[in-house]
Amino acid sequence: MKLKAIILAAGEGKRMKSRLPKVLHRVNGQPMLEHVIEAAEGSNVSECIVVVGHGADTVRESIPPHIKTVLQQEQLGTGHAVMMAYDHIDEEGLVLVLYGDGPLITEATLNDLMNYHIEGKYGATVLTTELENPHGYGRILRNEDNELDRIVEEKDTSSEEKLIKEVNSGIYCFAAKALKEALPKLQNNNAQKEYYLTDVLSIIKELGQRSGIFKISDYEEIMAVNSREQLAEVEEIMRRRINKRHMIKGVTLINPDHTYIGKGVIIGQDTIIYPGTIITGKTTIGNDCIIGQNCKIEDSTLANNVTVEGSTIISSSIDEYTSIGPYAYLRPGSQIGKHVKIGDFVEVKNSSIGDYSKASHLAYIGDAEVGKHVNIGCGVVFVNYDGKNKNKTVVEDYGFIGSNANLVAPVIVRENGYVASGSTITKEVPRGTLAVARSKQENKEGWVERKGLLKK
Repeated sequence: MKLKAIILAAGEGKRMKSRLPKVLHRVNGQPMLEHVIEAAEGSNVSECIVVVGHGADTVRESIPPHIKTVLQQEQLGTGHAVMMAYDHIDEEGLVLVLYGDGPLITEATLNDLMNYHIEGKYGATVLTTELENPHGYGRILRNEDNELDRIVEEKDTSSEEKLIKEVNSGIYCFAAKALKEALPKLQNNNAQKEYYLTDVLSIIKELGQRSGIFKISDYEEIMAVNSREQLAEVEEIMRRRINKRHMIKGVTLINPDHTYIGKGVIIGQDTIIYPGTIITGKTTIGNDCIIGQNCKIEDSTLANNVTVEGSTIISSSIDEYTSIGPYAYLRPGSQIGKHVKIGDFVEVKNSSIGDYSKASHLAYIGDAEVGKHVNIGCGVVFVNYDGKNKNKTVVEDYGFIGSNANLVAPVIVRENGYVASGSTITKEVPRGTLAVARSKQENKEGWVERKGLLKK
């Protein structure tokens, strides 16, 4: 059975007060539309069709190339939006209708909705929930068989119908054939001259098919974003969901309300994460790690028993029993070995650092290959850029780089090579050699007094 999803993403979102199309505003680091596509593709849906309109080119550029799009030139209602995807609707199978500004819907709910629809042999099924304050939502009216009789919009409700708490989410599952037959019969006989998707349910009923109601208890899943305030509310809900999932799996979050973890992040058991930390992208963190306060970790891999204190790690890998920070900066391409120490105010970029090596403080290591058991002293700079090209520095195993040394690439310090403090190295340092590259000290006695600078 073919299962498709039509995702409505054509609206401008005037209340957002933004130049960016509403569905591209980010929740948990991803555009809202991307969350909806992921939920659909994570369920049993085989194909997504996104209906674009406002900022169509920008929206198209933001989604994966395999996602099909159709253009709604004029926004004439939800029914009209689905009509734009008419040519993609098959004669058989199911069609989900979703919204690009509803990022909290889950694949589990979509699967349950479709299964309920199939088991009930319905022409259409509407996803509903109950709200303590249903103001603004269409109310669900059930028939004597406890199935859908009709949906009454807020403005059309009677005083009795206003008391109904079960509301329409706007999310539907249709039998593809029924939807395809009903869409051409839609009319815009209303004050707004718009085509409403809710009218499709009445048409399907006239065609002799039943409409089911799939009610969920978690009202948060149907929440849509129409303002910056709602964007913040949805962000908080999604963050809470993600953090709860990690805690259930054995991760300690000292303060979940102040910990930001991306949807695709993987974290091992007994890892402890302190407040103010942001972990995003395709990041994997192993077991028994400690991630201290105010860290930023993006698209990186941390093995077991890694400690990070107040540092930034981007597109890098760190092996087990290594400590990073505080205030370290690992830029893209950094590969850090086992039992390594990268201390405070150390910056590493596009470099590998071998097991048991250490750069304890105030160093820049760029475009380098550092071996095992290497010591990099305070103030060391790997001078990798000559104004035109980035060049490589190699420090072999058991090398020792004294404080305030400059290694001017391309250059090699061979195994057990030592560099004296304050040296600027431009030539190879042979194995087991001490390199001293600094001016001989000269003391000029009486110079301070002659210059009138002596203080008594």
